[in-house]
Amino acid sequence: MQKILVANRGEIALRVMKSAREMGIKTVAVYSEADRNAPHVKYADEAVLLGPPASSESYLLGDKIIEFCKELGVDGIHPGYGFLSENAEFADKVEQAGITFIGPSSDSMRVMGDKLSAKEAAKKFDIPLVPGTEGAIDDIEEAKRISAEIGFPILIKASAGGGGKGMRIVENADEFEEQMQLAINEAVSAFGNGAVFIEKYVTSPRHIEIQVLCDKHGNGVHLFERECSIQRRHQKVIEEAPSAVVSPEVRQKMGETALMVAKACNYVGAGTVEFIFDENHNFYFLEMNTRLQVEHPVTEMITGIDLVKEQIKVAKGEKLSFTQQDLKINGHAMEVRVYAENPRENFLPDIGTLQTYQRPHGPGVRVDDGFEEGMQVPIYYDPMISKLITHGKDREEAIERMIHACDDYKVVGIQTTLPFGKLVMKNEHFKSGDFDTHFVAKHFNVSDLEAANAEEAEVAALTLVHLLEKRKKQSLNSVLAEDGISKWKLNRAR
Repeated sequence: MQKILVANRGEIALRVMKSAREMGIKTVAVYSEADRNAPHVKYADEAVLLGPPASSESYLLGDKIIEFCKELGVDGIHPGYGFLSENAEFADKVEQAGITFIGPSSDSMRVMGDKLSAKEAAKKFDIPLVPGTEGAIDDIEEAKRISAEIGFPILIKASAGGGGKGMRIVENADEFEEQMQLAINEAVSAFGNGAVFIEKYVTSPRHIEIQVLCDKHGNGVHLFERECSIQRRHQKVIEEAPSAVVSPEVRQKMGETALMVAKACNYVGAGTVEFIFDENHNFYFLEMNTRLQVEHPVTEMITGIDLVKEQIKVAKGEKLSFTQQDLKINGHAMEVRVYAENPRENFLPDIGTLQTYQRPHGPGVRVDDGFEEGMQVPIYYDPMISKLITHGKDREEAIERMIHACDDYKVVGIQTTLPFGKLVMKNEHFKSGDFDTHFVAKHFNVSDLEAANAEEAEVAALTLVHLLEKRKKQSLNSVLAEDGISKWKLNRAR
């Protein structure tokens, strides 16, 4: 494989290109008019314009991307995450064009891309599932009856898609009908598919996922777990590896189960199997993401494995160069997703220019980003600016390094989630590991941010006063002799 086109933008495009370059592989960037001067465009060996800013007119134009690949002699396409990364039809077209798709087969995507077919595949291997309906359901009365049998609260979920869309928690039978209709309407609007199913709602869930890697020769490994329970609007904002609550015995069992899920769909490449983890440490299969995850760096930090390089090697047909026994957990890693959002306004997206943009540095600090100082944050795409990752010998050191990294990360011109990330790191529930997916609702208050800002301002003011007094004292000492007589007068007397 001599040349790869990265069918994505921003930090993930840049991150893929860096690994490809280290492997001696040339890269091609694609970009919209909004990203003309983006770092990933400058970094690539070649770059092609797809079209206007809207993703429907640029990054989602699969046929156009494939045509560029043919013109430029591209051997493989890496889709990153989002956009076309889980589009089975696109993967088919790539392969039909004689180009290697750096990811799983379209068949695996189809099986795991629909939550109901994924559950059906998992059932064949006796993989633990949350109690619920066997398939999609649209009969309100039948759905009510099943919900009563399962026991409230229950969760109505869209079969297609994710990101919390088409999902409704129902506390009792009286509100069931209204919530089911809302879930169906939202699923149709978001995914063009109104199929929904019902699951028992786990009241204090944690979101734990397992990274898997499988080659084309029947070999597969898991690279341990990631804790992804700190979320807003059902979307992750902070991740870590390993989890603070998963024991070695449970870790092994979850890893084996994740590999069974991969086997259930003949998976090839890097993928993530997601689980619900309850307060009794029982785990249930949730879904499989058939792509590289946003939070993959924390796994790389604790294993020393470059997942992008492994994806490319697998796509080339190489066997995995390591076994499960070769993999060990080294320390602990944290990741804060730095979004252009205002935590004080319910995490609403914020737009503007990065007037100041200075990345943090230091031992165990990594920043995956796709922006530079002076750039505009586009309104057309996901508002994530970067991923801030820290690694330490243990969880405490990783947390402490993250706190300092949040302080050292200077972003002026837009609001970001950095203050929120720092607040979480300092929260006693988080530090003790006592949290679940309801952390934001339970423990985050805007007043805490204001108090933290006020405290930082007070410390800054006291520091300034101390420095001024120190300078004043140094200046005075420079003109006084040891007995307090002015050195100027003393010298003149001599």
